Amino acid sequence: MKKLANQVAVVTGVGHSNGIGAAVCRTLAAEGAAIFFTHWNAGSVWPKTFQKELTDLGARYEHLDIDLSQSDAPDLILDDVTEKLGEPTILINNAAHSLRDGYLQLDAKTLDDHYAVNMRATLLLSVEFARRLQKSGNISGRIVNMTSGQGKGPMIEELAYGATKGAISAFTLSLSAEVAPLGITVNAVNPGPTDTGWMSEKTKHMLKPKFLMGRIGLPNDAARLIAFLVSDEAEWITGQVIDSEGGFLRQ
Repeated sequence: MKKLANQVAVVTGVGHSNGIGAAVCRTLAAEGAAIFFTHWNAGSVWPKTFQKELTDLGARYEHLDIDLSQSDAPDLILDDVTEKLGEPTILINNAAHSLRDGYLQLDAKTLDDHYAVNMRATLLLSVEFARRLQKSGNISGRIVNMTSGQGKGPMIEELAYGATKGAISAFTLSLSAEVAPLGITVNAVNPGPTDTGWMSEKTKHMLKPKFLMGRIGLPNDAARLIAFLVSDEAEWITGQVIDSEGGFLRQ
């Protein structure tokens, strides 16, 4: 029996094959979970290609093209997954909005755009997920949020991103206390700098010496940790922000 058999997982922000979201989907699918992934403006080719990967893993799956900045996105996602795959028991809040800003450029629209996806969507999706589990009488659930190490050092020219991601750490701790009696765990993962395709060779050359483990982080590093956190083995772990960075040095 696979570790996540009979589980239904929602993974947001799965927009390309090299991302953490895609790696999480593959890892959870390999452990037997049914996968519901969301994406936005990913085109028509990527979802079809990724669906074949999940099929090859023997997974049930569905997906939804949705803008998480919509205020009703959480309800739309949970309604759709429940109708097509059954009630979700795992939620991975992986989607993020990120633009460079800095104090000279930060304005209301930039801040609101970050807030809508990084904070509002994550918070509302998490609480509605928990409410529905409580209503159904399900005694187990897992929520994993993604952070960015924003509390471990400054994020220059990423004021809106760092601030909204910082809110996720605070939310993770408080929500975990509220839903612990329901058998729902809530944790967060900071994967550190991860090569998801955005790094130039110059960036890789600069970052690699900072990783004490001798290599740059990969999407599968985060995916393996998340797969553990949503498993039965991690039922006693909640309210944690786990830094999984390969010994990354910021100084």
